[in-house]
Amino acid sequence: MDHVDIANIGVSLTGTNIIHQPSYDQLFEYECSLSLEDNERGVVTNTGTIAVDTGVFTGRTPRDKYILMDSTTDHQVWWTSAAYPNDNKPISPYIWSHLLDLVTNYLQERKLYVVDLFCDLDPQYRKKVRVVTEIAWQAHFAMNMFVRPTKEELECFGDPDFTVLCASRVLNKEWKEQGLNSENFVAFSLAHGIQLIGGTWYGGEIKKGIFSMMNYFLPLKGAPTMHCAANQGEDGDIALFFGLSGTGKTTLSTDEGRLLIGDDEHSWGNAGIANLEGGCYAKTSKLSFEKEPHIYQAIKRNALLENVMVGEDGEVDYDDVSKTENGRVSYPINHIESLASLVQPLGHPNKIVLLTADAFGVFPPVSKLNKQQFMYHFLSGFTSKVSGTEQGVLSPVPTFSACYGAAFLTLHPTVYANLILEKIKTFGTEVFLVNTGWQGSGVRYPLDQTRAMVRWVLSDESSHASYQNIPIFNLSVPLEIVGVETALLDPRNGYETESLWEERADKLSKMFVDNFDKYSSLFDYQKICSGGPSLVHDF
Repeated sequence: MDHVDIANIGVSLTGTNIIHQPSYDQLFEYECSLSLEDNERGVVTNTGTIAVDTGVFTGRTPRDKYILMDSTTDHQVWWTSAAYPNDNKPISPYIWSHLLDLVTNYLQERKLYVVDLFCDLDPQYRKKVRVVTEIAWQAHFAMNMFVRPTKEELECFGDPDFTVLCASRVLNKEWKEQGLNSENFVAFSLAHGIQLIGGTWYGGEIKKGIFSMMNYFLPLKGAPTMHCAANQGEDGDIALFFGLSGTGKTTLSTDEGRLLIGDDEHSWGNAGIANLEGGCYAKTSKLSFEKEPHIYQAIKRNALLENVMVGEDGEVDYDDVSKTENGRVSYPINHIESLASLVQPLGHPNKIVLLTADAFGVFPPVSKLNKQQFMYHFLSGFTSKVSGTEQGVLSPVPTFSACYGAAFLTLHPTVYANLILEKIKTFGTEVFLVNTGWQGSGVRYPLDQTRAMVRWVLSDESSHASYQNIPIFNLSVPLEIVGVETALLDPRNGYETESLWEERADKLSKMFVDNFDKYSSLFDYQKICSGGPSLVHDF
């Protein structure tokens, strides 16, 4: 490859040296070169992996995310508004052209790494993705995270459906005049199928940028895209795990006796569930073999560590989070031993698990949801942040993120919720809410008990169990689960008196109602609200 044509816009990058589809061994050599400067250079660790730093950005920069508003997006994109602020901020064609010129002019005479990949293992929906960067480890990251074409597929790859142009050293000096947030930018043109990255080195911008675009293209074809993990049982049954950070999505979807389909992003097409990605992107904070054996063992040659502490001898210290709590590792999914077939889709899910970490001590650890409750809780996307320690939670803060991933939704949340609801009705999928958070006593639900409950949910027993109703949120809670302390199943048992639980539950229900008010313009608002809490007091 001696040039890179950018689809639909008549730009061709010639570069001084274009390396197309480098091997992992080539990238290993390139990214450790002593001639590299600052964040471009990686170091070899005692695990045989490369570790890199992403500079001041150790996570995404959502305030610098923009989408070109044009005839393609004007009436389709879920634009930010005063009623419901989100990350989809519009920019004009003039600003888009300015940012595109900044990036393409910079990359024009650089040594470039170009990797062609697929997003989505379902051939009916997958997109061809091309990532262009001057940074070897960013090409490495992209290869880890997405589906690598076979030699035969690469020969007939053709033009990509979507192109990512990474220019981490490029800054927009005119940001103030253009009314933007800062000199950094992550900008998209849906009509052209392009993502521009400027000023940030964080690898996750590539991953989540492509996910945001899949969240636009696939639902318009009737296939919901989902921010969830998925696994498969020995009998072929499939489960989905939705949850925000800290709720246990990765931990609980990786369990003995079940095979991992994927840990983060999936589509639900006509033939079933398929992983959008070809790799995993796991947190490394406090990582150990005892806590996360599957992730720990996956950190080997070809994995890529981000923002972890590495000693002069190459020793990695996962307990030292002084650089960031968001240290990460990306690795090809075949580093996981208990892996489902990569020939996907794999059929339709039997169970959906919505995960929350309730620090208010209100929700039961497991409950079964009806269809209205699924819609309400899915659109709410509740979890909570805590201050203080697990023993004695202080001032929990509710967090609501629609569809458990509002930051990545390009269309209105109800588009995804309604598509999934139709799938649930069609295939008889059962939905459960699992709370991995805290009891009223301030003690977190034990992991072994939570695992036992999830195993019960995924078994046939949960479909035929007896349930009791817990008031206010009107949740159906099992009367008993073998291997689980019966007292744990009813959250009221965590309080000295039932009235104390009711008081706390009533306050949390008011937070839910206030949050859900942003959906009040929906024609079926009242119907969906029937799946939410019933206020006891008039606040």
